[in-house]
Amino acid sequence: MNMSPATDPFRFHGGRLAAAAARFDRAPEPWIDLSTGISPWAYPVPELGQAAWSRLPEPEELERLEAAAARIFGVDNTAEIVAVPGSDMAIRLLGTIFAEQSSAMLTPIYWGHKAAWPEAAEISLEAAAEYDLIVLANPNNPDGRIVQPEHLRALQGQVIVDEAFADVAPVVSLLPERVNAIVLRSFGKFYGLAGIRLGFVIADIAVAERLRALLGDWPVSGIAVTVGLAAYQDQRWQDNQRHRLQRAADRLDKLLEKSGLDIIGGTSLFRLASHDKARELFEILGQSGILVRPFSDTATQLRFGLPACEGEWTRLEDALSQWREMQ
Repeated sequence: MNMSPATDPFRFHGGRLAAAAARFDRAPEPWIDLSTGISPWAYPVPELGQAAWSRLPEPEELERLEAAAARIFGVDNTAEIVAVPGSDMAIRLLGTIFAEQSSAMLTPIYWGHKAAWPEAAEISLEAAAEYDLIVLANPNNPDGRIVQPEHLRALQGQVIVDEAFADVAPVVSLLPERVNAIVLRSFGKFYGLAGIRLGFVIADIAVAERLRALLGDWPVSGIAVTVGLAAYQDQRWQDNQRHRLQRAADRLDKLLEKSGLDIIGGTSLFRLASHDKARELFEILGQSGILVRPFSDTATQLRFGLPACEGEWTRLEDALSQWREMQ
């Protein structure tokens, strides 16, 4: 695979199935998309009445959703929680609000942060005290790096923490004692419903009010309100989901290690693996109708999501076996 950063359709994130189908036009279908960190098991969408489709959500309904999220996150003041149409949108808005501050980010990091703060320095945590604004993801994407909350609370400047994957590892969350931090949470990844486009920003009231003003009166859809409210109230499903994801991640580890890959990071929603011939493996998997996440700037790494069913596990095992036979 010879892809330059300028022409690589998979440069920014996973999920580019149309690009994969065009590149591997003889691959068997249906495609298996393992390129994202989205759970393959979605929360069962409750029955949606006609009003959810035909009416704009009422302010009171949005408040109930934010209150349910506050209970999950351990936040006392719901005025500090803002529902947003996906955490990626929140990243871009915060990049606008804090555009003038001296900023830095802990890398590697989700590409959306680099787009929001294109001039930000790329640093280690030890150098964070030199900047007014620090941006990081915790757990990190794609390597699953975890910075313990006590280290973040000790920083004096403004801290923006992307906790998109914290639902699988809530012990690393800065909430509820976030001190000077702004925290972003994603709904779609853990609940397997990324298409709903729902996330939250937890921030001091002054920042929360600026975000509300930018987003307008209907920041998220009535569908997102209805489904999000049901999911955040379903503790049993959340517990079962964490166990199911961890079992699948453990199984994926064994399969990848059996194939000679080194597991170098991840969360229970994805695994980051390394191999000298990772680009060759990307090609073999693509020819088999399996999309994983390559990286333009790191030729030896691939990110694997979780297969959804036994049929997908079998196809992945067969493709990896074919690749091993070629070594």
